[in-house]
Amino acid sequence: MDDFHYQDGSLCCEEVRAADIARSVSTPCYVYSAATLRGHFTRLREAFASLNPLICYSVKCCSNLAILRLLTGLGAGMDVVSGGEIFRALQAGGDPKKFVYAGVGKSDAEIRFALDQEIGLFNVESEMEFENLARIARDRGVRTRAALRINPDVDPKTHRYTTTGKRESKFGVDLERAMAFFRSFGHDPFVALRGIHLHIGSPVYSTAPYLESVLKALALIDDLAAQGFEIDTLDLGGGFGADYESDQSPLAAEYARAIVPVLQDRVARGLCIILEPGRSIAANAGILLTRVEYVKRSGDRNFAICDAGMHTLLRPSHYGAFHFVWPVECDASLVPSRRARELILPGLQRTEVVGPLCETGDFLAEDRMLPPLVRGDLLAVFTAGAYGMAMASRYNSHPLPVEVLVDGAAFRVIRSRETYEDLIQHERV
Repeated sequence: MDDFHYQDGSLCCEEVRAADIARSVSTPCYVYSAATLRGHFTRLREAFASLNPLICYSVKCCSNLAILRLLTGLGAGMDVVSGGEIFRALQAGGDPKKFVYAGVGKSDAEIRFALDQEIGLFNVESEMEFENLARIARDRGVRTRAALRINPDVDPKTHRYTTTGKRESKFGVDLERAMAFFRSFGHDPFVALRGIHLHIGSPVYSTAPYLESVLKALALIDDLAAQGFEIDTLDLGGGFGADYESDQSPLAAEYARAIVPVLQDRVARGLCIILEPGRSIAANAGILLTRVEYVKRSGDRNFAICDAGMHTLLRPSHYGAFHFVWPVECDASLVPSRRARELILPGLQRTEVVGPLCETGDFLAEDRMLPPLVRGDLLAVFTAGAYGMAMASRYNSHPLPVEVLVDGAAFRVIRSRETYEDLIQHERV
């Protein structure tokens, strides 16, 4: 799952005590494990090795340059959804030929920037977008490649905000329109429409929706071939789950066992496969460290008011997401054997873990059984490496937190903590 573990009652990231990191850089603080990032990427690559896929890390889930450099060094391509993400990936040393550019609302300036970098593939989401991409490519006298994002109308049974492959989704086009799309645009001289793109949602904890969507995509590819349209690339997207609770998500090998058999013959005949994992690589590789500022009782509830909140980690408030929360240092009898919503341990009390913002929805964990907390206690919010720092904000004029990368027995700051002066630097006009 990851390289975070308790040793003598103290949480460690690899060989470094989390409490030592917090003492060094203060809180709130995101801490990432390099070993976990490497391990998750490597296991995914090994699981799908027989398909020889291009694995494009989803930059949007955790976009720190140090993490992008680490994954680029392992051979990862980049799944990008904005001009800013293209710029980040380039700054991290990424090969633009291994970039896949998705997103429903690409601006003209972003498209021009992507064309100038000669990125490998555009994932196109609508007829109007294709027309615009083709126009800009023609005006600039360049050629590029594109894949059509389709909605296979498969229910991944995840949160409605992260379900993206249903017919009513804002993303892509439905299967019935796909053939007409290719008839209209499949022979454009400046944009070679040679791929099909899928992304059904995230996190997806079952292999069945992937198998269903892949089979629908292959049937479409065969129908297109019968009409004279050659598809040489199938982008399966991402969405593989992460362990917000222990053993919650299938292993990479389990996803592969469902997907690989139906694609091996196609790959042998020349079909290129792209994967776009993000959460499954980064989520368990990160924790959020936060300090308890105050404890109070209000009515029949115990509150731990922390220096991190929805501005630091939005997922609990925005998605109703569960993140396991536990003290960084605790008695040996209270070291959790697993991460779960309910733990049966001595002396726990029901606690609301909340943030400092002027918002009732500002919380990290609701109705949670925890050891009794006091002012100054350090808490770890687990599985925070994906969509944590990437969605953080400066709401209530709180500076963004520091980020730290641990590698073995060493750690280093990979994003410095913002200052009050940083908050207003772009307003001094």
